[in-house]
Amino acid sequence: MPRADGGERRVRLILASASPRRRDLLDAAGLDFDVEPSGTEEVFDPALAPEELAVSLALQKAAAVAALHAGESALVIGSDTVVAVDLAQGPRVLGKPEDESEAREMLRLLSGTRHRVVTGVCVVDAASGESRSAHERTFVTMRAITSVEVEAYVASQEWRDKAGGYAIQENADAFVTRLDEGGFDNVVGLPVELTLELLRRAGASLPPASR
Repeated sequence: MPRADGGERRVRLILASASPRRRDLLDAAGLDFDVEPSGTEEVFDPALAPEELAVSLALQKAAAVAALHAGESALVIGSDTVVAVDLAQGPRVLGKPEDESEAREMLRLLSGTRHRVVTGVCVVDAASGESRSAHERTFVTMRAITSVEVEAYVASQEWRDKAGGYAIQENADAFVTRLDEGGFDNVVGLPVELTLELLRRAGASLPPASR
């Protein structure tokens, strides 16, 4: 818990994710943290709004790791990213493709669209069980992708473990023409400023570079 005087406290920070992209973003923010992937099987409920789903998945990850450190002075960071695209038959939420066929389908659905990338972030206080969560949304405009480009991208395997089946920080940057509202880091998988704000609200003492 934050100190009674409203000040900050030094606690262990734990990232409940195996994502090297999230790890790199927190490293760049100057944070000292440990990595403990949750290992939980995510409950993906497509009936939820994208924002609700992203936060729900982030909470699942953070809560699972926090339970392993119950009573300890630690803050656990969970994060999850989903992609939402509006189709003629209605909105569709995309997670991570399971195979090449699904990756190919996702790229074809997103080709030539303006879609949403939503990342939910949750910070759970292992000592108290209290959680704080929020989300960030970025609108991504993607140009039309040719069939040859789709096949080449799928063959590259870059789509693996990527929401929506593409990595904007890698070769899929060539498909993106515009970002609106949210940040680039949100599309990569972790809105850093939002994460830092949740940590501050939880009473964490952050290094000067992260303030």
